[in-house]
Amino acid sequence: MIRATFLALAIVLAAASAAAQTAPILRANVSVSGDLVRIGDFVENASGEVAQIAVFRAPDLGTTGAVPVAQVIDALRAHSVIGVATNDIREVIVTREARTLSQREIQTEVARALERRNGLGDAVNLAVNLDRDVRVMQLDAAHRGGLTPIAVRYEPRTARFDVTFEIEREQAQTPTRLRFTGTVIETVETAVVTRNVERGETLKVADVVLERRPKVEAGADAAPRDRALGMQLRRSLRAGQVLRLPDLAKADLVQRDQNVTLIYEANGLYLTMRGKATEAGSEGDTINVLNLQSKRTVQGTVTGPGQVTMSVVSPRLTAALPRAQAATDASTTE
Repeated sequence: MIRATFLALAIVLAAASAAAQTAPILRANVSVSGDLVRIGDFVENASGEVAQIAVFRAPDLGTTGAVPVAQVIDALRAHSVIGVATNDIREVIVTREARTLSQREIQTEVARALERRNGLGDAVNLAVNLDRDVRVMQLDAAHRGGLTPIAVRYEPRTARFDVTFEIEREQAQTPTRLRFTGTVIETVETAVVTRNVERGETLKVADVVLERRPKVEAGADAAPRDRALGMQLRRSLRAGQVLRLPDLAKADLVQRDQNVTLIYEANGLYLTMRGKATEAGSEGDTINVLNLQSKRTVQGTVTGPGQVTMSVVSPRLTAALPRAQAATDASTTE
């Protein structure tokens, strides 16, 4: 008797559980990929043809909207869907899924399509400007594929491009085509000065930065940043100007009229004297220096800051003939 009672109770509980699992329940959050919201989107456990009935238009692509529960219940009742558990929610949040294309993503894909065409360089060096300001482009969520270029045109004379992409869609739907036009400029990393720099100044780390500039502006003689640091300017430059190799010279280690140390070194002899430079010079330059002790002007090579090493010419020695050989030569002559 007791066993029968427990068995009956278990059957009742199982039936109640099954009924609870199949009871229609209103969802608090709904995501749709199409432009319509159907009963099956709103109601969990909705089945059959009823689930496919459209009751609301979906929000715009990539946006979210809220629908009051009372309005949802009225729409469901109109199609004989009743007894839906709301679980005390007040509104249903509906989100329209979308494939989002940012302007940067589009520009990147255009650069890849134009890479190495008609004299252009690598995609990473191409600056793409679109005729139409895209900001963000929304496509329906069925667009899962990448952007495949199917038509690419570029005119070097005007720098204009015309690129058409194709994006595959799910469920064998017809691919979508997107066309973009605009201009493209090849750029290079270029060293530019950060401030107005006068002729003769030495460039420091804070004076030079790398910026991307059009390749035609940079030219073939643009100076690398590491080459420019520590160099002296041959002409004045304004902030933002490109550094070029002809603009650079080795920094002067000796200035004109500067007191310097004259160094004389030869055959183990090392002497230092005071001198005064009569001209400026960078490392390796040969300049004239006034010896302050002898008052004579000598030449030397700039070897360091305020330091000039005198060039010493080793005397040429003529080997003496042996005495006996010299006497023989003399008698032969006589």
